[in-house]
Amino acid sequence: MDLEGFEWRKSSYSAPNGGECVEVGAVPASAWRKASRSDEIGDNCVEVADAVGGAALRDSKDPDGGVLALSRDGFEAVLEAVRAR
Repeated sequence: MDLEGFEWRKSSYSAPNGGECVEVGAVPASAWRKASRSDEIGDNCVEVADAVGGAALRDSKDPDGGVLALSRDGFEAVLEAVRAR
């Protein structure tokens, strides 16, 4: 997955002097969109963000929660499973 365009921040566990730094990347807020198959009421919403080589999924009710990053093939497998329901 291409990480260009991700928003990066220094981890709170990094050393204050700049050494031993860990940066954490996040999909930019502007990249997320509600999946077309989410319901109109808003209680079954999945948001999708495009990424070169893959996609990211999250629950719109918990945008700060976990994100599922998938390769293009993995995303296609998820779509096939949803369509088969």
